[in-house]
Amino acid sequence: MLYVIGLGLGDEKDITLRGLESIKKCSKVYMEAYTSLLSFGLTSDGLSTLEKVYGKPIIVADREMVEEKSDDMLLEAQVSDVAFLVVGDPFGATTHSDLVVRANKLGVVVKVVHNASVMNAIGVCGLQLYRYGETVSIPFFTDTWRPDSFYEKIRRNRTLGLHTLCLLDIRVKEPTLESLCRGKKVYEPPRFMTVNTAIEQLLEVAQNQEQSVYGEDSTCVGLARIGCEDQVIVAGSMKQLLTVDFGPPLHCLVIVGETHPVEEEMLEFYKIDGSS
Repeated sequence: MLYVIGLGLGDEKDITLRGLESIKKCSKVYMEAYTSLLSFGLTSDGLSTLEKVYGKPIIVADREMVEEKSDDMLLEAQVSDVAFLVVGDPFGATTHSDLVVRANKLGVVVKVVHNASVMNAIGVCGLQLYRYGETVSIPFFTDTWRPDSFYEKIRRNRTLGLHTLCLLDIRVKEPTLESLCRGKKVYEPPRFMTVNTAIEQLLEVAQNQEQSVYGEDSTCVGLARIGCEDQVIVAGSMKQLLTVDFGPPLHCLVIVGETHPVEEEMLEFYKIDGSS
C-alpha cells in the first residue's frame, strides 16, 4: 500500500494522528522536497527532528526522483507499506495527483491522509475562501524568459470581483541551463521567491498591458510562513508592500478583489501601519 500523507504547514508537530499512525506501519518513508518545505527546510537537523518524532528514517525525494523514478517506489508499495510525505495537503500539487494515477495503474492501493495547506490556511488573512478565483503561480523571471500567462487569470478574477492567491516560485535542486547543455547536471542554489520580487514582476507585466487590471495602488496581502509561530501577514498597496521585509520563506501573495464589510474589518488588523 502507498500512504500519501499531508504534513501540514508548520513543523513536525502538525502531522495528524492518523498520519503518524500510518507512517509507523510503513517499511519505507519518502518525503517530497520541491513543491513546498516545512519551516526548518531540509537541514540535517530538521530531518533528524522529523525522524525522531515519526520513528522512521526518511528518504528525501526531489523532483527528479518523483517525476522520473517514482516507479521504483511504487514497485516497493506493491509488496510492502510505503509512505510518501507531502508538506501541506497531498493534493496541493498536480505532481501528486499524477503519482496516484500511476500507482492505480500498477495496481497499488493508495490511502490518502489529508492536512492543512496554503489553499485553506490563507483564510487567516480574513478574506473569505469562497470569494477567491483561480489560483496562479508566479515563476522567477530570467533574462530570456519573462512569462505573463498568469495575467489573464488575474484579469478574469478581478473582472468577477474575486481575490487571487499567488503562489510564489520555489527552486530546489534545479539544474543550471549550462549544465543541461553539457549533459552533466550541476544544480542551482535553492531560491525562494519573496513577496517583494513577486510584486516587482507583477508590476512589470502590468506595464506591458494597454489597460492593466491592477497597479501599484492595488490592495494586496503579503504572507510569510503561514501556519508557523512566526507567520507574518501584512495588508497594503503593492507599492507599500514592496518596502516590507517579510523574512525567511515561504511567502505568498493575495491580490484583493471586491470585499465584504467583514473582510474589510479583518484586513484592518493587518494594515501596514499596524501589521501582525
